[in-house]
This record gives sequence, C-alpha cells and structure tokens, in this order.
Amino acid sequence: MTTDTSLLEALEAQTGDAPVACIVVLHGLGADGHDFVPIARELDLSAIGPVRYVFPHAPVMPVTINGGQPMRAWYDIVHSDLARREDEAGLRRSVAQVQALLDREAARGIPPARTVLMGFSQGCAMTLLAGLRAPQRLAGLAGLSGYLPLAATTEAERPATNRDVPVFLAHGLQDPVVPHARGAAARDALQALGHPVEWHEYPMGHSVCAEEVEDLNRWLLKVLQA
Repeated sequence: MTTDTSLLEALEAQTGDAPVACIVVLHGLGADGHDFVPIARELDLSAIGPVRYVFPHAPVMPVTINGGQPMRAWYDIVHSDLARREDEAGLRRSVAQVQALLDREAARGIPPARTVLMGFSQGCAMTLLAGLRAPQRLAGLAGLSGYLPLAATTEAERPATNRDVPVFLAHGLQDPVVPHARGAAARDALQALGHPVEWHEYPMGHSVCAEEVEDLNRWLLKVLQA
C-alpha cells in the first residue's frame, strides 16, 4: 500500500471566525478545488455556527481513458466500466493524502466528529473510500454522482469507529458518466453494511441541481448538529 501523505494544495474559505465544523470537498476528474466553491456558497449552515470549507486539488496525472492526457485526478481510470481494472495503487495513495488533510483539520482544532467529507464523481468515490476507512468517526460522508470503489474490501477495512457513519448519496437518473445503477449499488452496499444512508435521485445528468443542494443542506445541518 502506498502511503504518500504529502499535504495536498487546497483552497480554504470560512463563514466566520473560530469555525466549529469543517467540510472537505473533493472535486471530480479534470476539475480542481475551485469547482465546488459556488455550491458551498449556496449552503446556509449558520444554525451550527462558522464553518471552514477545504477544497483540495487532486494531483495531475495521465488518465488512461482520456488518451493518457495529464489532468487533475484522484486515481487513473483505465476502462469505461468503472468496476473493471481499478487503479488500486492510485486509490490508496489518495486515501492517504485525504486522511492527511483530515488529520490536519483535527490538529487545527476541528475534531473528526465535526468534519464532513464530501465529493462529486471521482471525488465521491474517494469520499466513500477514504471516509469509510478513516480511523476516527466523521460527522458524515456526502457523495454526489459517484460510486463505491474497491467495494469488495470495504467491510474488512472499515474500522469499528466508523461503522455507523451517516452517508448522503445523490445521483442523476440520466447520468451518462457514472450510471445511476452504480450509485444505487453503492447505496445498497452501504445499507447492507449497516450505514444510515439518505438517498436522493434527480432528473438530471452528471451534474448538480438546486433541489440537490437543498437536500444536502438539510442533511449537513442534521449531522453537524448531532
């Protein structure tokens, strides 16, 4: 297992001084940390107090399915069938880098129990992979338009502390990039493992819609007030 814990470059934003909660947002393939800043601005979490948002940039690497073109990616994708030939080394390298960010937030004073890990598409895959394996229980995991990678190892690799972490999953019914069925399979797998999963689906493609942001906002208030 690769254990690259070099700290990822990241954007940060706070809604006030002395934040009491943190949301770490992982972008999708080919994007960067700027991608979800506008979505974060639409969230209203004032009921729980000031919040710190962290938007890391994935490393730049060649992506096989895109002709080897270098771009920001959490791991390589070698086949359009996302369950085939998974880049396990790349996935596990990024788990270590995401965990290093979570550890930094804890060291800065926001405990894991007040931290949500969230991601879109490839960032959703990393959220589920890293969040379910985090050594300390997080407030929750929010996955948008993604899937569960290395699914066969999830149960064996989950620490006991994170076995009841709540999960928000949302997916477009017409998603041409990550099929709706992959998101539903992640939902079913996590529910079978005992996780409380809040599932939403919307008449959209591989994107984010206003109703989804509203549903996410309600869920974030719930898990961060718990």
